[in-house]
Amino acid sequence: MDRTRVFIVEDQPTLLRNLLKVLGTFAELELVGSAQQGEEAVEEVVRTRPELVLLDLELPDVHGIEVTRRLKRRAPEVEVLILTSFEDEQKVYEAIQAGASGYLVKRVGPEKIRSAIREVMEGGTVLEPLIAKRFWNYFHSLQARPPEPERAPNPWGLTPAEFEVLRYVAKGLSNAEVGRVMTLERRTVRTHLSHIYRKMGVHSHVEAVVLALRAGLVEL
Repeated sequence: MDRTRVFIVEDQPTLLRNLLKVLGTFAELELVGSAQQGEEAVEEVVRTRPELVLLDLELPDVHGIEVTRRLKRRAPEVEVLILTSFEDEQKVYEAIQAGASGYLVKRVGPEKIRSAIREVMEGGTVLEPLIAKRFWNYFHSLQARPPEPERAPNPWGLTPAEFEVLRYVAKGLSNAEVGRVMTLERRTVRTHLSHIYRKMGVHSHVEAVVLALRAGLVEL
């Protein structure tokens, strides 16, 4: 079985030890390192090349959102999953814009973190339901904006299948749920999402949906 290489960034020693201990019990995860500061985290991630970084936002030297930006510049293939105490939608948006693929708050249990890692590694974006609701409410007014008149109805040249995947993602469906609705295998959904991201010039579900909302192509 292929194991997902995970690096943890958390400045609280007790929580860091607990995360290392608990996540280390999951057979599908390989913990390759940890750090308690942002600068150290960036250098160690570049050196160890994990597949996913579990990242706190409130670090003593560099804020986690800036760490995310630096990681995506220096190791763009590495997925970033935020695990923090902040729950406001602005922080979520900033993290996603910086390149994070998911956002969890620290009250979640180990199984939720485990499933979130799996979802992100399958090409999805993870937001807790309550956070997601507030986040999408932040963009709800975008639905009322008409498409810009000079834009084509499909400015990114999405195929019908890609457009359908994007519509379901905007409704909050996971990759597995999209696959069930469209009768597609998960890897096919991931392929469609990869093409959508490339064509739209984004890195996540959230960024793609925000652009589509602004263009008037989808509704929540």
